[in-house]
Amino acid sequence: MKIGVISDTHLREPTVELERIALAHFNDVNMILHAGDFVDQHIVDFFQRWNLIAVCGNMDEGEIRSSLPQKRTIDVSGFKIGLIHGWGSPIGLEKRIKGELPSVDCLIYGHTHYPVNHKRGGLLFFNPGSPTRSLTGRNTIGILSLEKEIKGEIIKV
Repeated sequence: MKIGVISDTHLREPTVELERIALAHFNDVNMILHAGDFVDQHIVDFFQRWNLIAVCGNMDEGEIRSSLPQKRTIDVSGFKIGLIHGWGSPIGLEKRIKGELPSVDCLIYGHTHYPVNHKRGGLLFFNPGSPTRSLTGRNTIGILSLEKEIKGEIIKV
C-alpha cells in the first residue's frame, strides 16, 4: 500500500503548482493523509478526489476545525497510524505528540514545516514538511509504503 502524506499547505485555493505536485506524486496512492493547516475549505475539497483522511491544524478556519478532528488513529494494512498537527515550539514536539497518540506504529505530524523521517524506539515519526512554505529552502511532501513494515520517504517538490 502506498500513502501520500502532506501538511501545512497554507493556501486559500488550489494553485497550479499544488495541482502539479499532487498529480505528479499522488496519482497512484491509495489515500492521502493531511496533517493540518489547509487554511481554507477549498484545499480540503481539492484533496477529496483522493481518499483523504485529515486532521485540522492551528491555522485552519472554523469550517475545517468543526469538520475535522485534532487527532486521530487509523488502522491500515495491519498498522496503526496516528495523525496530528502539533503545537507550540518544535523543541520537544515529538515527545508531546507521542503522549497524545500512544500505541501507534507511525506518528504523522506537521506544524514545523520541517521534514522528518526517523524511527525512535520502533516508532516511525514522519513529518512531510510543507509543499508551499518550507523552512529548509525546498518544499516537500511524503510517501509512506506499507509492506512488512512502514517506510517513509520525503520528496522534494
